[in-house]
Amino acid sequence: MEYLSAFIVGGLICVIGQIILDTTKLTPANILVTFLLIGVVLGAFGLYDKLIDIGGAGASVPLPSFGNSLAKGVMKAVDEKGIAGILTGGIEGTASGITAAVFFGYLAAVFFNPKTKS
Repeated sequence: MEYLSAFIVGGLICVIGQIILDTTKLTPANILVTFLLIGVVLGAFGLYDKLIDIGGAGASVPLPSFGNSLAKGVMKAVDEKGIAGILTGGIEGTASGITAAVFFGYLAAVFFNPKTKS
C-alpha cells in the first residue's frame, strides 16, 4: 500500500506540473520555482508533513519537499537564534541536499562528456 500511495502522490505532483507546462506559457524554470514556493508555504503551515505521511517517498522526493525543508530549517533556526535564523536556517536545513547535488553534478561532469550537435 505504501508503494501505491507514493506512486499516486508523486504522480499527481508530476501531472500538475505537466498540466501547467502544457496549458501556460511558463518556462520549466518558472514551474520549478513555483513548486518550490508551494512547498515552502505548505511547509510553513505544517501541511506538507501531512502529505509526506500520506505519500511517503512520492511526496518527500519531488521539489516541493525541498521547499518544505527550507521552511522547516528557517523556523527551527528562528526558534534557536532569533531573527538571524531567517538568513541561515534554510541553508542549514538543506545543506546535505545541496552538497549531494553539487557532488553528484561534479561526478557526472568528470565521467561523462556532453555530445555536441554537429
